[in-house]
Amino acid sequence: MKGQCICGAVEITVPDIEEAAVCHCGTCQRWGGGPLFTLDHDGQLEIRGQDHITAYASSDWAERAFCKTCGSHLYYHLKGHDHYALSAGLFQQSPEVSLSQQIFIDEKPDYYDLSNDTPKLTGAEVFAAFQAANGESD
Repeated sequence: MKGQCICGAVEITVPDIEEAAVCHCGTCQRWGGGPLFTLDHDGQLEIRGQDHITAYASSDWAERAFCKTCGSHLYYHLKGHDHYALSAGLFQQSPEVSLSQQIFIDEKPDYYDLSNDTPKLTGAEVFAAFQAANGESD
């Protein structure tokens, strides 16, 4: 799959991804004006135009990257891990993709609802699942 920002200065290539996720956290809402639709990828990214990317440390554990030319949101990246939540809108020619889950459902505003029948995880459930998957504990 190849995706690019609005101006084309950044192109990201990853293996085909068949599932999308939605994050309703407050930071994603402030970042993009609504929920963040993502295609999750674990591993290194193939990037053309790296010099056009700016990353912002949005928390102690993650950064958000955007094209410094056009401002397109590129990805959310977990620091210390090779996990990237890529902005789904970058990939206009993507294969058949289905919505797999919604996270931070407890932070979703009341003024919208998605009709997809997906698992819906609260912020606490997301953090607990991440810790369990990575062998971490409180």
